[in-house]
Amino acid sequence: MKYTTLGNTGLIVSRLSFGAMTFGSHPSMPTIYKVSEAEAGKMIDASLDAGINFFDTADGYAAGQSEVMLGKLLSTKRHDVVIASKVGFRTGTPLTQSGLSRRHILYSCDQSLQRLGTDYIDLYIVHREDPVTPLEETLSTLDGLVKSGKVRYIGFSNWSVWKSALAWQLQHDNGWATFCNGQMNYTLVGRDVEHDIVPFMQHAGIGMTVWGPLAGGFLSGKYTRENLQDAGNRLSGFDVIPFDKEKGFVLVDKMKEIAAVHGATVAQIAMAWLLTKPVVSSVLIGASKMQQLEDNLKAINIELSGDELSLLDNLTAPAPLYPKWFNQNLADQLHAGAGLLK
Repeated sequence: MKYTTLGNTGLIVSRLSFGAMTFGSHPSMPTIYKVSEAEAGKMIDASLDAGINFFDTADGYAAGQSEVMLGKLLSTKRHDVVIASKVGFRTGTPLTQSGLSRRHILYSCDQSLQRLGTDYIDLYIVHREDPVTPLEETLSTLDGLVKSGKVRYIGFSNWSVWKSALAWQLQHDNGWATFCNGQMNYTLVGRDVEHDIVPFMQHAGIGMTVWGPLAGGFLSGKYTRENLQDAGNRLSGFDVIPFDKEKGFVLVDKMKEIAAVHGATVAQIAMAWLLTKPVVSSVLIGASKMQQLEDNLKAINIELSGDELSLLDNLTAPAPLYPKWFNQNLADQLHAGAGLLK
């Protein structure tokens, strides 16, 4: 295993982290929540044996079952590992049990601590934006949790860049605990974060952990145009990441060629590409089967060549958004004009 620090903190985390979203069972998402405690135990042991020290869950996964199972399975290793959990999604029928209000964050943190069987959470992540609660209320509450010792570090997930940047500045201005982590979706078929999120995070010294590195399993290479919507496939029940599937199949064909050179799988190539990105502290790997986990763990050993990285980068480069295309086009024209004046 390889290790790094999380953003600009001294917290040492494994470059591959284990995501426990699949732990438990619940009718809301049967294609996701389907790993029994016995199978989960085998996965946790395999992850620990591989050197993973960073484990991720959330209060909303399988109605809290994921936290319960993860906490139980890591109980004897609690002080050897880093545990992340999240808050923000609905966890009960009362109107108050959702969002990022002071009431809900404090309630949810206590509930997560109880389910995890621990007295502190290493990394506490706000799981989504809350359009109702004032940002200052959310941030001051998170600061209070850090000061109380219930939480060691804080992060955000699925936030827009303007809100992330404003929050970070408010934290600095008020002397509050600052975000050190952003858990975002980042894949070869979804590079949206490169427009603004990545530059902001690098400026702020915030480390990214990547969720969904295989785009819901699409970048495992197991899907075809014919079986994409088969019942039981993860994408048939959890197709929440928008991308051009046809372009995706063209990409996967190229990735298979690269994988063959390395004696690797398409999934390993997808994650190895992510691990070359400076903003990425850790890539979350989740699995519903032990074979998937064992395959994903091998990604840490893949070293892509410069030519291979250029091929993947060029093949999947996102189109620039305004005002970047304007500024770049203007810069190009000014540069050309300057050349004429010489």
